[in-house]
Amino acid sequence: MFAVHLMAFYFTKLKEDQIKKVDRFLYHMRLSDETLLDIMARFQVEMQKGLGKDTNPTASVKMLPTFVRAIPDGSENGEFLSLDLGGSKFRVLKVQVSEEGKRNVQMESQFYPTPNEIIRGNGTELFEYVADCLADFMKTKELMQKKLPLGLTFSFPCKQTKLEEGILLSWTKKFKARGVQGTDVVSSLTNAMKRHQDLDVDILALVNDTVGTMMTCAYDDPYCEVGVIIGTGTNACYMEDMSNIDLVEGDEGRMCINTEWGAFGDDGALEDIRTEFDRELDLGSLNPGKQLFEKMISSLYLGELVRLILLKMAKAGLLFGGEKSSALHIKGKIETRHVAAMERYKEGLGNTREILTDLGLEPSDADCIAVQHVCTIVSFRSANLCAAALAAILTRLRENKKLVRLRTTVGMDGTLYKIHPQYPKRLHKVVRKLVPNCDVRFLLSESGSTKGAAMVTAVASRVQAQRKQIDKVLALFRLTQEQLVGIQNKMRVEFEYGLKKDTHPLATVKMLPTYVCGMPDGTEKGKFLALDLGGTNFRVLLVKIRSGRRSVRMYNKIFAVPLEIMQGTGEELFDHIVQCIADFLDYMGLKGAQLPLGFTFSFPCRQTSIDKGTLIEWTKGFKATDCEGEDVVDMLREAIKRRNEFDLDIVAVVNDTVGTMMTCGYEDRNCEVGLIAGTGSNMCYMEEMRNIELVEGDEGKMCINTEWGGFGDNGCLDDIQTQYDKEVDEGSLNPGKQRYEKMTSGMYLGEIVRQILINLTKQGLLFRGQISERLRTRGIFETKFLSQIESDRLALLQVRRILQQLGLDSTCEDSIVVKEVCGVVSRRAAQLYGAGLAAIVEKRREDQGLEHMRITVGVDGTLYKLHPHFSRILRETVKELAPHCDVMFMLSEDGSGKGAALITAVAKRLQQAQREH
Repeated sequence: MFAVHLMAFYFTKLKEDQIKKVDRFLYHMRLSDETLLDIMARFQVEMQKGLGKDTNPTASVKMLPTFVRAIPDGSENGEFLSLDLGGSKFRVLKVQVSEEGKRNVQMESQFYPTPNEIIRGNGTELFEYVADCLADFMKTKELMQKKLPLGLTFSFPCKQTKLEEGILLSWTKKFKARGVQGTDVVSSLTNAMKRHQDLDVDILALVNDTVGTMMTCAYDDPYCEVGVIIGTGTNACYMEDMSNIDLVEGDEGRMCINTEWGAFGDDGALEDIRTEFDRELDLGSLNPGKQLFEKMISSLYLGELVRLILLKMAKAGLLFGGEKSSALHIKGKIETRHVAAMERYKEGLGNTREILTDLGLEPSDADCIAVQHVCTIVSFRSANLCAAALAAILTRLRENKKLVRLRTTVGMDGTLYKIHPQYPKRLHKVVRKLVPNCDVRFLLSESGSTKGAAMVTAVASRVQAQRKQIDKVLALFRLTQEQLVGIQNKMRVEFEYGLKKDTHPLATVKMLPTYVCGMPDGTEKGKFLALDLGGTNFRVLLVKIRSGRRSVRMYNKIFAVPLEIMQGTGEELFDHIVQCIADFLDYMGLKGAQLPLGFTFSFPCRQTSIDKGTLIEWTKGFKATDCEGEDVVDMLREAIKRRNEFDLDIVAVVNDTVGTMMTCGYEDRNCEVGLIAGTGSNMCYMEEMRNIELVEGDEGKMCINTEWGGFGDNGCLDDIQTQYDKEVDEGSLNPGKQRYEKMTSGMYLGEIVRQILINLTKQGLLFRGQISERLRTRGIFETKFLSQIESDRLALLQVRRILQQLGLDSTCEDSIVVKEVCGVVSRRAAQLYGAGLAAIVEKRREDQGLEHMRITVGVDGTLYKLHPHFSRILRETVKELAPHCDVMFMLSEDGSGKGAALITAVAKRLQQAQREH
């Protein structure tokens, strides 16, 4: 028993001594955690260089865009072909992807040889041979009658400018076909296939093997967004945000980047960790100075590194009693499969003795332990280096997503990873140590990159089909120049109808005279009370105007108008308004004051004088009874009488659009148009009295409130009205009314978007076909979401957060589509506004007999103010449709309340002037 213990002690001591000896000799190959974190940081810098347009040419890590924009979402289905060209044999594969929620893939494949005379001959012959083999496969499998999409796995460095194109940069491995370098391999194969009349194949994708690995794994696990190969060579790919890829146009979504990380360190970035053995191996390689990272990691080189180390140790008398066999001097005699066998648990030492004996050596127990430890250090360093670069990629993914913790999957392939007994465990452990804030799952790619090419093709095919359907929907909202000119002309006709006595009753654009006949001239002065009713908020203002200095001071208070008041009786509504006035006067200490009052009332009214306004119809959700057909000024006076607390002089009832024009007119005398682009949509302008048949007199000008929201109620916009506009109209409080407003105003744009999103989801084009309960809720998609989503500064991640608030679990691709939908809806709205405005400025120019005219438009409304692109598109449209008008846009800072006070002041001034006459 004692002897057994003694032997065990001796062996343990021997093992410790040998391990220490090797550790001392290979000190530089042992990488500390600190060194690995440093390598990780260096790789992050290299990635950034590779992604930058200016820095990419000199970057060692090339970060090649692959034009793979999406990973499988499980809805892929159909039959696909896949070719894998890159080794001693090439493979043709038929992949049947079935949906039905099962994620089921069935594959049939055939290997074909790649004879030396083909792969080293003429390029044309190579591709003709590939096409012949493909035709043979399709005949054998009875696929000749079908048109099938094909994905090509082409494991050579290619520069891609699109998914279905790749310029060969250089042949590697044993391939040397002439006339292919610098040409598009997809075109070459397509041309070769033309020789087969009965071959109907569409090449949709050219794929690197790393990308194929990621896509294969992503089909089984939607969290997979990284692919790594650790085999004969090594490489990685991952999904990068488009906004970070300078080499490709566009900022939306993500694209798979083929890092080509094997060349990391070719610029000297790893010199401090390369050893004498790495340098010796590099000098003896086919490509000295190239792929230095790969030469420390991949299975093509690990065996050779071990051989060089053993030779050096033997020379130094540290192994085999200083004896060296002739086989140990032969390059390539130790392969990575030997390294893996020597590191095998339990059998490892026996394997080591056998391998060393085959090399003509006579190893002792101590030698076998030492050699086994050399293998461990070499392969462990390989796993460590891979882990550091992979940790850099995972950190980048986490930072791109702005997450505290990242959950992701890495698709793995390659012989070293698969056959080495300790490699996967070591790699996983180090990665998790370097990125403790990432929950990483490692998934082995069972079917390799050929299935991946088919998956890329399936995704490309799905995306292509979906894109066609999405574009069909978006096309309905894209207005041509011809259509815009047509809308401008129709609007012009409607203006004339509304102004004429005979046609006015039938006109949809009511062209209501406002009896505002003058603009501020700077002599206005005094204190005025202004009311502003036009939405769920009601505002009371005190406005102090000083003459000459164009100085206005305002004090205001906002009061809510509850829904039960908005939709109750007229008496209740006006009593509520008077209660708010009383509260405000009390608040301002003006309880008994007698003040002139201007009432901004933002609903269609027919006026017979400046202080009389008969409500034609409620809009914007108001439904108070006994108001339509009544004079709202009389209703306000009656409510003031009922209150019997104060006496106010109601001088003017004003539409908010007119108030906006007056506010801007106070600052700019050229302002003759007022525009509201907010919850509602309207426009007013100064018209020549001679054109207004509804009012006596031909002298001077009067402001016309167009009430253009009703444009199209006679069917003249039916040609551009979509099914989504019809759904919004039918679900509104006033079906068939205010059609132009329903296509242009903030109250409805979000609802149009919601209807489109529901339709696209029903077609399975969004949100995996799942409509959330919240998306079914009318009005849930507010117009403010359009403004947020379309912001140039907004990352897709933030778009996804907005959609999450609506209970929508969106992918990156979903977010892009939602952004596009918002874009076409808001763009059409701005163009429709532009067409209407162009009609009015052209009318003003012609009425004044001018060849060229300068005019200012006063603008207010949340859509104009808050939407990131609305104002620009509106201005561009007006410029195109009214080229002879120089139109300035002026934002009304203080809104229509100030305008009501100014109108009241102007009316007082004009009354005074009349009395003095």
